[in-house]
Amino acid sequence: MGNVVLVHGAWSDGSVWQEVIGDLHERGHRVLAVQLPMTSLADDVAWTRRQIAALTGPVTVVGHSYGGTVISAAALDNPQVSSLVFVAGYAPDEGETIPMLSDKGVEMPGRAAIRFHPDGWSTVDPEMFADALAHDLPPRLARILAAVQKPTHAACLTAPAPPGAWHDLPCGYVLSTDDRILDPELQRWFALRAGAAVTELPSGHLSPLSHHEAVATAITTMLRESP
Repeated sequence: MGNVVLVHGAWSDGSVWQEVIGDLHERGHRVLAVQLPMTSLADDVAWTRRQIAALTGPVTVVGHSYGGTVISAAALDNPQVSSLVFVAGYAPDEGETIPMLSDKGVEMPGRAAIRFHPDGWSTVDPEMFADALAHDLPPRLARILAAVQKPTHAACLTAPAPPGAWHDLPCGYVLSTDDRILDPELQRWFALRAGAAVTELPSGHLSPLSHHEAVATAITTMLRESP
């Protein structure tokens, strides 16, 4: 039995992991899914560290999309974290931001769906949500995800990251080859830089829902291989 903390991405919440949670529980693992405040990177990291500390023993920490930035920071100098898994996720190093890293890849069509508001919050246009993030999910589910999306503050996306904990920990990377919002080749670059074991899925951005069993298997593999 292993411990797993799951961290969602921007414009999302912990329910994106619902199927993965079920799969991991069936395999005998203890799982917590973080509900990030999405008010700043520092707040999200603090909340994730709190959830890690709630478990006894080594923890594999998993981040989807922006959640990759959160887990890399939350695991820094944290002896309880034994491994990291990035799921179509950002894996930044010191000083890097989400926009800076996104610009390293090609311009993805899904980015046109993001709406940045004058008060600093951002959302995804509900009418474009499915095409940008969930084109391989059932339309009914995509509409639900668009309706319950969690606004994300710019302070999450523009804050420079601390040094990447992936330098010092075993890593897995679940790469979505049909992603429309995070360049698959940029995902491959993250994985290569981190020396991660790669699982490639013919998936859109929301692989924890569209390919949950394969995502759970990648996490389980890291649990087995962690010290």
